[in-house]
Amino acid sequence: MLNQKSIIELTKDEDIDNYYLLLKKYEIRLNKNNKEYVYCEFADKKSSIIGNFWNNFDKDEILALNPGDVVFLRGKIIEFNNSLQINITKMIKAISVSSDEFIEKSQRPLDEMLAELKAFYNSMNNIFLKKLLDKILFNNESNFNKYIKTPAGKSWHHAYISGLLEHTLEIIKICDLSCTFHKEINRDLLITGAILHDFGKIYEISSDPGFEYTDEGKLIGHIVISAMEIEKIINGIDDFPKELRDQIIHLILSHQGKLEHASPVIPKTLEAITLYHADELSAKMNAYKNAILNNTVTNKWTKRIPLAETELFVPDNDYNFDIDENNDSLLDNNTIKSSTIQPELGFEN
Repeated sequence: MLNQKSIIELTKDEDIDNYYLLLKKYEIRLNKNNKEYVYCEFADKKSSIIGNFWNNFDKDEILALNPGDVVFLRGKIIEFNNSLQINITKMIKAISVSSDEFIEKSQRPLDEMLAELKAFYNSMNNIFLKKLLDKILFNNESNFNKYIKTPAGKSWHHAYISGLLEHTLEIIKICDLSCTFHKEINRDLLITGAILHDFGKIYEISSDPGFEYTDEGKLIGHIVISAMEIEKIINGIDDFPKELRDQIIHLILSHQGKLEHASPVIPKTLEAITLYHADELSAKMNAYKNAILNNTVTNKWTKRIPLAETELFVPDNDYNFDIDENNDSLLDNNTIKSSTIQPELGFEN
């Protein structure tokens, strides 16, 4: 394991040497004087940083690099537009350091997530939807292995190995909870839509270092890929009801909620509107948490997060006030103490 500071720990005016990062992207650009320089984006497991190689670089060496390579860096940390950057004086491919050092994985144990996914599948009753899930995922070893490894995004949310699986389980749980107080929802249909809503990302995003978009992903996109693959599988299932087919494909096409968010249709069923909001909640909570962790907090505020279109407030404490059993002063006279709730309502004394 590398013994070096993380990106978050770097400080302004700090010199770096023998410093290793994952190269996510680079471009050879022209400055205002029409002179070439190298723009770079680097990452470690928790954060990212921009770097610029202004002078004295070997263009052939640079062009030999690929996104996902680990690079050796020398340079100086500067501040530009309230963000730290690296002024690079040396950058070469590192041979002895594995990219695994820089690839973030889900913090949740994989076995635990797989057990949860299996339990939700086993709780379903609709034979046609279970056949669809079997053929496209659970009995398809190639698809399944990709599904449990693929990140849910390149950078915004759940952008780590097994991120798609973690994101999907969060959505399933939100949807399942909604079904408990909205009995009109078709639970099996909604759970199927949750499992498959981002299925196309196994083709859209590479799980190799850098999490680059594939050619297929750029040309078609995960929503259309998902719909195409689902329809293909459904066509091979005898007597699959047409209305059920239309509804599951509608869930896929509408799950991003708005036309301007790349959904070709807006949600038009109870299941679709539930899936859309569950997806939004899971994605934004994860993205906002990561934004707080990966950004410098000044006077309780992060810098402006472009995709969130705002800065985020970070309080000093967690407001976790426990009630002292011997002092109920925090309970007013109108508050029902837990000991008075009857066992038949599902609460223990």
